[in-house]
Amino acid sequence: MHQAHIPDIARLDTGDAELVRRALARDEAAVRAIMQANNRKLYRLARGILRNDGEAEDVVQEAYVRAFTHLENFRGDSSLSTWLSRITMNEALGRLRRQRPTVELDSLPQGALEAQIIQFPLATDDPEKSMAQREIQHVVEHAIDELPEAFRLVFITRVIEGMNVEETAEILGLKPETVKTRLHRARTMLRDIVENKIGPVVMEAFPFAGRRCERLTEAVLKRLGFD
Repeated sequence: MHQAHIPDIARLDTGDAELVRRALARDEAAVRAIMQANNRKLYRLARGILRNDGEAEDVVQEAYVRAFTHLENFRGDSSLSTWLSRITMNEALGRLRRQRPTVELDSLPQGALEAQIIQFPLATDDPEKSMAQREIQHVVEHAIDELPEAFRLVFITRVIEGMNVEETAEILGLKPETVKTRLHRARTMLRDIVENKIGPVVMEAFPFAGRRCERLTEAVLKRLGFD
């Protein structure tokens, strides 16, 4: 990371601005705080593209290294989280295109709107609530994975991460109207299992915390040269 150039970040949230300044000065605590605040979001976005846990972790690590080694390029035109999200999306899409050279974010397979969604048994009477919840989460993740890519990314960004239309459009490079249309279609495909049966449990899909979060944070810090 470079220390000489401090970008104009006056428009940032005060906490973000301070973290960026400290990270530019190679303050390990600031770098760690930025990662821990964004790990789950970036992991979910990467996994939404790649549909593979291990590859999503690798992509987030690469995105962080790229971001922190070019932090002087951050201008504060958008939030720090949005900037990191865009880098992660680009990294994930780049990896996907290397695997499947013809893939495009806007390309939809025939019958995309008829994507099959796996149903699951209701677990309201199951005394093992935690086990039932884990099973539901598994089904949610699988169902989201089944969505066509263009709809899946909008759904993850808008519904699971709670970003607004403008942020989603900026990250995905879409028009706001397109975001709204794709979200409507995604919800139509997932309505039975997401909106009518699962409710708030969907917010816990694709967890990224505990040892996994710490492992990624430590790996990035090591690559950035922190002891």
